[in-house]
Amino acid sequence: MRPLPPFDALVAFDAVLRLGSMTAAAAELGVTQSAVSHRLRRLEAFMGTDLLLRRRAGLAPTPAGTALAEGLGDIFDGMAALRERSRMAAHPARLRVGLGAALAQHWLVRRLPDFSRRHPGIEIELVIFTTRAQAEARGGDLDLRIHWVKPEEARNSSTQTLLFREQVFPVCAPSISKKPLRDPAGLAELPLLYKSAESSQGESKQGEEWEWSTWFQRLGIKGRPRPRLRFEEIGLAIAAAMEGGGVALGRSLLVHDALRDGRLVRPLGDGWALPSAKVHLARWPAALSRDLRLRAFVDWLATETARTVAGMSAAEPTREARRKRA
Repeated sequence: MRPLPPFDALVAFDAVLRLGSMTAAAAELGVTQSAVSHRLRRLEAFMGTDLLLRRRAGLAPTPAGTALAEGLGDIFDGMAALRERSRMAAHPARLRVGLGAALAQHWLVRRLPDFSRRHPGIEIELVIFTTRAQAEARGGDLDLRIHWVKPEEARNSSTQTLLFREQVFPVCAPSISKKPLRDPAGLAELPLLYKSAESSQGESKQGEEWEWSTWFQRLGIKGRPRPRLRFEEIGLAIAAAMEGGGVALGRSLLVHDALRDGRLVRPLGDGWALPSAKVHLARWPAALSRDLRLRAFVDWLATETARTVAGMSAAEPTREARRKRA
């Protein structure tokens, strides 16, 4: 029997090199720093040499550690591919897709029957996230994940496809505002709903397009906005707006169907919108780059988003554009 190094020690070594410290590695692996240190000592004992240089400035690999790290990438990639082959053998037609709860509820679920009709041999299993922590925790079990990322990350590659960039604008139920306001300043008289996302330090984690103060300034409204209700998750804010709770700032894709069906309206009309600071893309493991099931779903997803975006782009020119032409 060939001698094999302890696998948990290899994982700890990889995490330490990627993250640059035992503390960060321990947090990622869900163990104590002492446990990480113990695993590294076991690995060095197995290899018969030091793998890390422990300095005040941080950890760095020795020549032996560098050689081991170069081989580990191939090993872990091979194990990921082996997992996919094994899972596909057990569930050859199932595709696990992860995405945010709001995108699933307000847009994707309505369209999935169309995919099933077109591809009856492919089973889709949706995995829904409401927080970033949930998404990171479940990411390793997914075949495909729809991310909402900064524009600099949004590029097409062998493991991801750019989908769309949304617009942000106010929406409400017809009971709040049946027709577009003649004077945009009238928005200040309507009950406002707020999509809030704050860090542990109380700092905003969202773009300025989600701040009612940005909209008040843009519309020339004096005074500070006073939101009636706050929601951490945008899907809840949109649901509250549909029920007549007030005016919410919605993303174009999420409110597209409700606007078309008349469940929501735009109190400022079609001319007021701000681009979202983030864009959507579909991302998958490298081991699935040639998977025909995944390719079929990604192609269908791109077509559906393009169809929705095209419908929104056909709207009348913005009020600001008309003003410039005048």
